[in-house]
Order: sequence, then C-alpha cells, then structure tokens
Amino acid sequence: MVVKVYGKAQAVCPQRVMHCLVEKGVPFELVHVDIDTMEHKRPEFLQKQPFGQVPYIVDGDLELFESRAIVRYLAAKYEDRGPNLLGRTLEERAKVDQWLDVEAINYNPWAFPIVFNLFVLPIRGLPANKADAGAAVDKLNKVLEVYEKQLSKTKYLAGDEFTLADLTHIPATRYIVENCGLSHLLDDKKHVKTWWEDITGRPAWKKVMSFVETGGSNYSP
Repeated sequence: MVVKVYGKAQAVCPQRVMHCLVEKGVPFELVHVDIDTMEHKRPEFLQKQPFGQVPYIVDGDLELFESRAIVRYLAAKYEDRGPNLLGRTLEERAKVDQWLDVEAINYNPWAFPIVFNLFVLPIRGLPANKADAGAAVDKLNKVLEVYEKQLSKTKYLAGDEFTLADLTHIPATRYIVENCGLSHLLDDKKHVKTWWEDITGRPAWKKVMSFVETGGSNYSP
C-alpha cells in the first residue's frame, strides 16, 4: 500500500517526511489537511494526532505521528533503498541520533518563532511579535556557530555522509533563508554555507519543492 501523509504541503514537518520518502524512492499520497481553517484541531483529526499537529502517516496498519519519529521509521524500513540515512555502524547511528536531537532541542525552538513571526503570520495578515523573532535570531545564530565548528571537521553534521541529521534541518531553514530575509545567518559562516548549498542541491529535495509548487497529491518515483 502507498504511504499516506496527512498534512499541508507547505508546512515544515510534512516536508521533512516527504523528503525522506523521496530520498528512499517510496511512493506516497499527500492527504491535504487545511491547517489555515484549523482542520488539524477538529475531533476527527485529534483521534489520529492527539496534539493537533501535522503530519501523521498511515502505512498499512501503522498510524504514526511526530515527523522525526516518522523519518526514523521510514529510513529503517527502507534501509536497503536509496541513501543510508541512519548511519552504517552503531557509532554512526549514535551520531545521527545526537544531531537529530540537537535539531529538535537546540535548533527548532529558535527556528520556529522566526518562521512563524516573520513569514507565517504576515502572509495571514496577522500581527507578528518581532521582538520574539529578533531574540530567536540571536539564539539561532549562536547555535549555527556551533554548527560551523562541527562542519569544519566533517562534511555533514554526523559525519561524511548525508543522513537524517542533515535532512531534518532543511524545511525550516529554507523558510528562514528564502522567506525571512535572514540568509546572512548562513552566508557569514563558510562551512555552514557550503553544507547548506550541498544538502539543498540534492535531487530529492528539488523533487519535493517541485511537488509542493505544483500542488501535487501523489508522488511516484
């Protein structure tokens, strides 16, 4: 059966999942959830995702939510297809998990208020909290200084191969760079900029962006 991804194509977390599926060459169906009309807060959606967030997936008998858990599952299930996204040894997997946690705990808490206040609220015609966004920019810049040190030693965050550790950063960072006017956060960090150009130049990510821009609902490799 085709994997069903319930979410909005333009949202960060569904893009994370779609990118993993495309990297692995796995067909999927995107089932649109209108988060602008708060469809994700309705009782029928909450039965599937009790926290009212997108996405969740249905893969046969499995229903699973939380995008980082989903990509771990998909990368493991389809480990023999496409690039190895989990690491090849116990030690490499530990490094991938480490940077996945860094993204969730140290990176995303600052990326989210930036995107929300400088992009999401303005396009909805709603007032933004620019003070919160500014504070988050300062915090994210300090996080990226840590990334700069790491990427001066390894090509990718968890080593010398592209993994989920890198993939998980792409959707939110794209909005920061392209829609929030903050490309300088990466441009003034040599190794971070090189890494960013590399991971966003991947054919799979370009396919995801094409899928989003054309309003696709079914993907087939």
